[in-house]
Amino acid sequence: MESPLPSRRTVPGAQAVARAAALLRLVSASADGASLQTLSRDAGLSRSTAHRLLTALRVEGLVDQDEDTARWMPGPELYLMGTVAAARYDITELSHDIVRSLAVKTEESAFLSTRRADETVCLVREEGSFPIRSFVLSEGVRFPLGVASAGLAVLAFLPDHDVDAYLQRHPELESRWGTAHGDEPLRRRLRETRARGYSVNPGLIVEGSWGMAAAVFDRQGRPEWALSITGVGFRFAPDRLPLLGRTLLSHAHQLSSRVATARH
Repeated sequence: MESPLPSRRTVPGAQAVARAAALLRLVSASADGASLQTLSRDAGLSRSTAHRLLTALRVEGLVDQDEDTARWMPGPELYLMGTVAAARYDITELSHDIVRSLAVKTEESAFLSTRRADETVCLVREEGSFPIRSFVLSEGVRFPLGVASAGLAVLAFLPDHDVDAYLQRHPELESRWGTAHGDEPLRRRLRETRARGYSVNPGLIVEGSWGMAAAVFDRQGRPEWALSITGVGFRFAPDRLPLLGRTLLSHAHQLSSRVATARH
């Protein structure tokens, strides 16, 4: 049994590491780079603190700064670290054809997201053939559990005590994401997700942009990933939802089976 991770309060220097890690996540999630103002705001840091940390990360090659735009971007060392980590954590090679099949069969944009602590992070995106698309999600984009359809599917299949602990840690969900993410409405959607087997997000992040997802489980039966689709609202009419849900579940089961039999 793994020992629990120590609290940040008990680890010397943890605050500085946490701040630098937050900046790395924000930089990695910005496809075209991010300005210092945006990074400092989203990380909850002063401009001077954010600049000091980014400069230190740049010296180590973990971030880079565009000379023309002054926007911050992932650095070469971050790429090298990622390729090494991929050997242990990467599921994308197992999933590409499944995500592509999901996009073909539903005609919507399809995704694979992974759970990372209290968030989901998009790893793979495949475009569907339907010409009108939702662009809420793309590779590297993060959402808290329970917000996007992928995170809702993952959270729904965690043990009840883990759900309770998560909601206690994040009382800000309602103020940041709207009243639909208050404790009771969110718990209701979690119950509905368990009952159906898949989650539905009826335009709660961006009006008119719907999402659906099904959890993907590891060898121990833990929901560590999710397959999802997104599209415009009229493509998710009540008579079509069950068909999309069955398609999601069959693809998620296929990927869970593949994970269970993959060699490590």
